[in-house]
Amino acid sequence: MIKRALISVSDKEGIVEFAEKLSKKGIEIVSTGGTAKIISDAGVPVINVEDVTKFPECFSGRVKTMHPLIMGGVLFRRGDKEHEKQAEELGIGTIDLVVVNLYKFQEAKESKESKDSKEMVELIDIGGPTLLRSAAKNFDSVTVVCDSADYAQVIEQIEKDGDTSLDLRKELATKVFLRTAAYDSAITEWMSEGKNKGLMMTSKRDLRYGENPHQEGAFYEIYKSNPGWEVLQEEKQMSYLNILDADGAWNLVSEFESPTAACIKHANPSGVASHADIAEAFQRSYDTDRLSAFGVIIALNRECAKEVVEKIIEQKIFAEILIAPGYSEDAIELLKKKPKLRVIKMKNEKCKMKNNGFRSMLGGILVQDEDARVIEESDLTCVTDKKPTDDQIRDLLFAWKVVKHAKSNAIVFAKDQVSVGIGCGQTSRVDSTIIAARRAGDRSQNAVMASDAFFPFPDCVEEAAKQGISAIIQPGGSIRDEEVFAKANELGISMVTTGVRAFRH
Repeated sequence: MIKRALISVSDKEGIVEFAEKLSKKGIEIVSTGGTAKIISDAGVPVINVEDVTKFPECFSGRVKTMHPLIMGGVLFRRGDKEHEKQAEELGIGTIDLVVVNLYKFQEAKESKESKDSKEMVELIDIGGPTLLRSAAKNFDSVTVVCDSADYAQVIEQIEKDGDTSLDLRKELATKVFLRTAAYDSAITEWMSEGKNKGLMMTSKRDLRYGENPHQEGAFYEIYKSNPGWEVLQEEKQMSYLNILDADGAWNLVSEFESPTAACIKHANPSGVASHADIAEAFQRSYDTDRLSAFGVIIALNRECAKEVVEKIIEQKIFAEILIAPGYSEDAIELLKKKPKLRVIKMKNEKCKMKNNGFRSMLGGILVQDEDARVIEESDLTCVTDKKPTDDQIRDLLFAWKVVKHAKSNAIVFAKDQVSVGIGCGQTSRVDSTIIAARRAGDRSQNAVMASDAFFPFPDCVEEAAKQGISAIIQPGGSIRDEEVFAKANELGISMVTTGVRAFRH
């Protein structure tokens, strides 16, 4: 039974209501500083820690709860005759519930506001992690809460049974060790000035299989990353590749402000289109390359309308996943006719791993910042005598957003806000250009072309001219730039450079 609780929180949200409910159950509350004041001001009886320890807070609050009368009350083993005898001899009372959340070090580290070293050091919590880890170690008898989101389930069990279940105590203890590990990791990253980074994983989701059916696969959330997606329909369990493709599809359509749809195969776009009507955007993206769009992942950056689902059903499109920020009620009802189509709802506008991309390689982890660079018209430099028209600039910027999300070497042909041909993942850029041309066919006439990296030779420009390409966007930066620009001038093609490469491996 829970008879005494220690509460010391940095985040005070919900703590008064929680304390009130504990007090109504006859649970004695011990607290510190600001937490004790806010609870007391609400009319809830509270005992200050120093009244228990008979020792004042000292060193600007650096030492307050680290005392045998507190730590002993959390850590001694209940049911152990020797421990219980020793606790009685030393005057140590039990502490059955520990409610602590930590100083906001991580939030301060991630804040855009600069903080000096002394201020950051004072945000390194010592007593909090010590209390949490002590209570978590003794989860057989002690309930520990490090997250205000858990107040409701804890108080529900206490109000019903006077105590919490062992299963809940173990679950909460596990959460504590994850939380303190992530906290220490953030401190380590800050103190090492980024030389050491931590990666905490939680919430394992078993997958159908890995890249191939004979490989096991699993999905883990990155702790505190707030993935923000949910599966609305999944008769057929998702696989490793489904997750990869869904991520690529969502990141691509998230590039666009206007309504946009994308069809993805093997983490590469087979078609992308923007249109005021999301159903029409989807149709145009699918029509770009129907041959490749078999077993496709469909992504929308607007609510999925019933008309989109109707098009999938009427055209008997074999789609693995449909991903969107929301679904109309009519669309949800209609999707029941396609039970094997996995349906994902994105709860966050842009669900990406914050700032960093991680890949496991050679027994370690590669880390890089997200490619969040947005290219606008003002960033473009025209390097040819012939200037692109306003319509061409619009299509060039559209094509650039698409080429960012195709595997290198990547080439995208686009016209009227639709990708008409995509070539990617080749060892030669000219091969990618040839593939894009083959996909486009006659649609390449007067289309624009985007390249994710510079042209090492003028051959891609020559191939583009054969296909009727009217304007090209590329990073620039080759030692043969002048030859490439001269070839574009010779062939009457407008060319702009971004100064930014968009490789994706």
